[in-house]
Amino acid sequence: MAQFDVYRNLSTRTKKRFPYFLEIQHALHSRLDSRVVVPLAFNVEPIRHLTPVFQIEDQSVVMYTMDMTSVMQDVLSVKVTNIEEKRTEIVDALDFLVNGF
Repeated sequence: MAQFDVYRNLSTRTKKRFPYFLEIQHALHSRLDSRVVVPLAFNVEPIRHLTPVFQIEDQSVVMYTMDMTSVMQDVLSVKVTNIEEKRTEIVDALDFLVNGF
């Protein structure tokens, strides 16, 4: 598990709207049983600076920053990709949520 890994959401209840989770927790905290994630959403209008859009498996998904949460580590069992190259956009969205800039 690594920061900015994208995992498939296996929950039958939520995966239709949020097909993926983006892990944002730093590897420094890998001994914890939980992981901080941001859901990646289908079919939502992006909000400038707050919800960047990424291509995952040839589909556009929106980083639903305002629904950041934690999940138990075992929920993240099917890794799809890593989007480390989008670090700046991800961190900027988190900063915008928390700091307003």
